Amino acid sequence: MTARTALVTGVVGGIGAAIASRLAADGAKVIVSDLPGDALQDAAAQLGLPAAEADLGDPGAVQAMTQRIAADFGAPDILVNAAGGVGNQIGTPLEGVDPDAWHHIFAINVDASLYLSQALVPAMKTAGWGRIVTISSGAGLRPSLTGIHAYTAAKHALVGLTKQLSLELAQHGISVNSIAPGFILSNPASRRQWDAFGKEGQAQLKGRIHTRRLGEPEDIASAAAFLISQEAGWITGQILSVDGGIT
Repeated sequence: MTARTALVTGVVGGIGAAIASRLAADGAKVIVSDLPGDALQDAAAQLGLPAAEADLGDPGAVQAMTQRIAADFGAPDILVNAAGGVGNQIGTPLEGVDPDAWHHIFAINVDASLYLSQALVPAMKTAGWGRIVTISSGAGLRPSLTGIHAYTAAKHALVGLTKQLSLELAQHGISVNSIAPGFILSNPASRRQWDAFGKEGQAQLKGRIHTRRLGEPEDIASAAAFLISQEAGWITGQILSVDGGIT
């Protein structure tokens, strides 16, 4: 890992930060990214890692950011796209789905992974080695507890994109896999959802999890570290559910 450079997005949330911290501890040179602002700078300072800001739903901003990273640190050969989420939205009936809100969730969950892959894959192909890990969700495999139509559809789309990229890129030495986390209290949005369940709903959810506990961001980081490792070189196109057995 000491020869590797990783870009980890979505580090303002707990999962992205945990993955960045784990890869840095494993010896990789890690650059973290999220939306421009104090939250990114604070997260980078806590991690002790350099930050590169960008709106990842904007292809021009992604290209500019990755060019800066390549010039300053070398071209990343590891991409972990943990950016995404519900965009501060809440579940609505079908009739209440707003088109702009729908497209916003697709931009942060699906478009970002496409644009980042487009920007970084050429250098990975030249090197003959690369790792791409997307963070999908149990909502990419079944209906979402959030009740947000766009979130469920976007995570299903991200699963499909992961498999399509694997088919295209594995022959170049680039593995592409996704991690589908279970319920993890990793950010304010997941905390709000957890609180909304109430004590009865919380107990029911825990009762469905084989381990009888919620996940931690470090559980996802451990899975990401394995998929990025040399030992996982013949694993690609997979969606790994890390959910305590709820699947």
